[in-house]
This record gives sequence, C-alpha cells and structure tokens, in this order.
Amino acid sequence: MELGFSRELCRCSCFLGIALICLQSSSYRSEASPNREEIFSDVTGQAGIAWHQFSGESPDRFLIETMGGGVAFLDFDDDGLVDIFFVNGGETPGGKSAVPVRNALYRNLGNGKFQDVAGKAGVDGPKFYGMGVAVGDFDNDGFPDLYVTGYPASALFHNNGDGTFTEVSEKAGVKNAGRWAASAAWFDYDRDGYLDLVITNYVQFSFENPKRCEVSGVRSYCQQVAYQGMPLTLYRNNGDGTFTNVSTPSGLEKFEGRALGVVAIDVNDDGWPDLFVARDASPNLLLINQKDGTFKDVALDAEVAYDPAGVAKAGMGVDAADVNGDGVPDFVVTNFNDQYHSLFLGSVKLPYLDHTIASHLAEYSRSYVGWGTKFLDYDNDGNLDLMIVNGHINQVIETTRVDVKYRERPLLLHNDGKGVFRDMREQAGPAFQSGQIARGLAIGDFDNDGGIDAVFTRLNGKPVLLHNNVGQKHNWVGFELQGRKSNRDAIGAKITVEVGKRKLVRWITGGASYLSSHDKRVLVAIPGDSRLTRVAAEIRWPSGTTQRLSRLELKQYHKIVEPSVNETAERPE
Repeated sequence: MELGFSRELCRCSCFLGIALICLQSSSYRSEASPNREEIFSDVTGQAGIAWHQFSGESPDRFLIETMGGGVAFLDFDDDGLVDIFFVNGGETPGGKSAVPVRNALYRNLGNGKFQDVAGKAGVDGPKFYGMGVAVGDFDNDGFPDLYVTGYPASALFHNNGDGTFTEVSEKAGVKNAGRWAASAAWFDYDRDGYLDLVITNYVQFSFENPKRCEVSGVRSYCQQVAYQGMPLTLYRNNGDGTFTNVSTPSGLEKFEGRALGVVAIDVNDDGWPDLFVARDASPNLLLINQKDGTFKDVALDAEVAYDPAGVAKAGMGVDAADVNGDGVPDFVVTNFNDQYHSLFLGSVKLPYLDHTIASHLAEYSRSYVGWGTKFLDYDNDGNLDLMIVNGHINQVIETTRVDVKYRERPLLLHNDGKGVFRDMREQAGPAFQSGQIARGLAIGDFDNDGGIDAVFTRLNGKPVLLHNNVGQKHNWVGFELQGRKSNRDAIGAKITVEVGKRKLVRWITGGASYLSSHDKRVLVAIPGDSRLTRVAAEIRWPSGTTQRLSRLELKQYHKIVEPSVNETAERPE
C-alpha cells in the first residue's frame, strides 16, 4: 500500500439418510420505496445499526489506524436468520476514545431489524487492537465460532449454543501473540473433518516505535515498505478443542511478506484446498496443497505474483469464483491507486490470464484504493458480478493529486458472462455514488429472499447495510450444507448446478474479501426459462464424497446433510 500519493419452515423430508429442509423466503421492503432502478438500498438506519468504528487516529500516524474494520454475516443463534458481527479497532497512545471501544453483534430480529447483543453474548470488549474476523464451527457442534484478529494478539470465541460465547484463545493455543494479524480463514487443509486456521500477518509493528513521514510538509502515514513483513501462521485443529502451530512444518513460515487478504479454494480441482494470499508490496502467493501437510507457492509460474512489469502490487482484498463460466476458479485482488485492481482468469494449466484491462476493471479502479471485494450474482442472471469497496489512507492526498480522492465510491460491476464488466453506478443506489472510507465487505442474504445483500465498514464511521432490491425477482436455488465426515460447515465443497446445457459452479470458500466473513449458504441463480420450477445439482463434499440431487425446488434454501457414501437422490414430490 503506497501513500502516493415468517423464516418459515415449509417441510422436512428424509430420503436415503439425507435431511432436506426448505426455508421459505421472508418478505422485506425498505421503509422508503426504492427507486425502480435502485439495485441496493441503504437500510442501516432502519435496521437499527448505530455502531461506529474507532481507529484510534492520532498525531503519531500509526499505520494500523488506517487498516481496520472487519465484518461478518453469521447465524450465531441458529434461528435461520443471519446476524452481523463488527470488529472495532482500538485506542492508540495518542488516540483515546470518549466512550468504551466495543465490538458489536447485531442479532437479526426479522423484518429488517437488528439488535446489538454483543455485551450479553460476551464478545463486545476487545483486549487488543481489533482488525478482522473469521467465522467457522471449529468443533463441529453446529454453532459458528468467531476468530477475531488484531494486534498484539488475536482471540477465539467459542459459541456456547445459548446465545453466549466464551473466549478460549489460551486453552486452544491460537493467540498468535506478538503479531499484527489481518485476515484469517478457516479451511480443512488436511481433510480430517476439522477446520484449521490460517492467519495473514502484516508487518512488524510497535506502538512504542512510531515512524515519522510527511506529505507536503504535513505529518502522514508512512508507506508500507517502511515496515518489515511477517510470515503466515497456520494452526492445525487437533479435534479436541486445541490447535498446534504447524507454520514451520507446513512451509508457511518461510513466506515472509506484508500479507493482508486470503481465500481458501481448491485451485486445481484435486479435492484439496489451496490458498491465494494477497500481499502489500510483497509478491502475492498461490499456495498449492501438496496433500502431505505442506504447501508449494506457484504464484510466479501462474503469473499472479507480480504485475506485468515485475512489480509487486499493493494487494489488500481477494476473492475467488468462476467469473467466465468455464468451471475454473478466477481471482480478483484489490490494490492501490494507479495500480488497478487485478483480475486473473484461472486455467487448468499455468499461467493464468491477466484479464484486468480486458475486463474494464483497470478503467474503473485506476484512481481507487481497494479493500473488501466479493463476487456475487446481484441480479440472479447466472453470471457472477463484482462488488469492491474503496477508500484512501492519505488524508491529504488531494493536495498532491486532483484525480485521486480521500473518500472513494464503492464499485458494483455487472458481468456479461465472459468476465467483462460494466459499472452500475447510476443504478446501484446512493451508496455507490458517494465517497466512502470503506474497508471490510461481507455478503449474505439477511432476509432470506434470494437477493444477495451486503454490508461494509467505514473507518471512524457507521457501517453501511445494503438491501438487494432486484435479485429476488428471478429464479434461484439456495444450499445450506452440513458436513458429517467433512467439516460441519462444508468449507471446501464444490457445487455444480445444471441449467439446461449450462453448468454453474460454485464453491464454499474459506476467508475471502478483506478482514471479513460471509454467509456460508450458497445461492445459485437459475437463468433462462421462467417456467422452470426444479433443477439438478451435484455436490462434491470436502471429504471427497459425491452427492447428486435432482428436482430441487426453486426460490428456496435447501439444507443438505452429507451422505455416508456417494449417492444419487431424487427430490420427493
């Protein structure tokens, strides 16, 4: 990073040992009728979300003050409605808060309303400077747990299943002490059925050693290259509530650099989860799982480590999905202004194709500093679109640049199906037309209507909750997977939905975006014939088990439990 400049249960049926639950869509409308062309409405106020992020901004200009703001969608109380968790920053030696610095856990009450229950739940008071959050059921008990990253430690909160959490960091052995942890991702790298944890550590940092830099004679934040990078951390889940640090034997300890974003996905379709790590002025990593507990970096061969000129970009956020419909994961990485956000089209063979210019992403992102990013099919046309939130870190950038602003608007980019984007600024809604200092971004369907919603955080401000007004108008099918031999969250699963001759491939990834975590359910649009009422799908579970389902009803979420063996099942009448 440079400074340059009436959820309603309709029925439960069992067949072949598989439980299938259909959740009816609940209706939701914003209080103010949205303009017909407004894709997303800002419903933060009417939802009751009043939390503010506090960065500890100070005259010392500690770099950490510019970086925080994680957010997660999760159903912490298992009531069928996704809730929202916000990670606060913290105080710095010269940046004190007039009120206690608190995280927030907003319970979804239905009908678009939320209530902050962080205090009651026991996750409100950070003991360190907070950064991001990763959600995962590490003990397979059916309730999502929280891993909160930060400096100079991180924390694991175990979900007790009664609306409360207990911090178990010490017992579990995952404090990551002394490190500035940014993003984290749960994934089962050894396929033993328990979620392991990878953490991106940013730079060597200390509040006792402020670095001094100026822009146009004004005290400013130093460039990231003034800080030494850190290695990654990998914790292996022992299956008994404890973890073992396997950073050295896995080979991740040797990858020293300024790491920020991470996504876990099976890159080469061998059934084993791999990692893409976005790094800031350090080469990106594409870590391929060697199936023996170790990883090999192939980013250089894949041509995703550097830009075409051989320069390591300022990678912040990252996501993976099939953006051009060929069934292979592609990657988006957010970067600094003048560098362009990157789009890499995956291939069964290396290298990848840098599609940044051809996709128009370079054109749209040239003047922006990007953070959270996520592929999502906002209009349910079967093509994965792209959302990116932006915001500069240099408060005086406008004294040296007329084309770069401190507050930058988010991007909603429509995909034509071939990985070519169109900026939807005029139709996206007011939140996409005004400048923001945005950081974390998460997506999820908070009202179960089939339209993917979003939430993003803003530095020293309120977050923005966005309701999707268009996705629910088109056909879709939702999947909520529950592993048995696989990890219960089914992170690493591959879902293929057949629509005529077309196959839509989706994955349940670990991590993704920046500092954030997402609704684990997978929503797949069903484009084409509006008379179609049912579709077929294939699930490859993380364990390797393959399951084929047919006659899945549309406009419903289906809870699918992993079978004990490969099975083909008909959806009952």
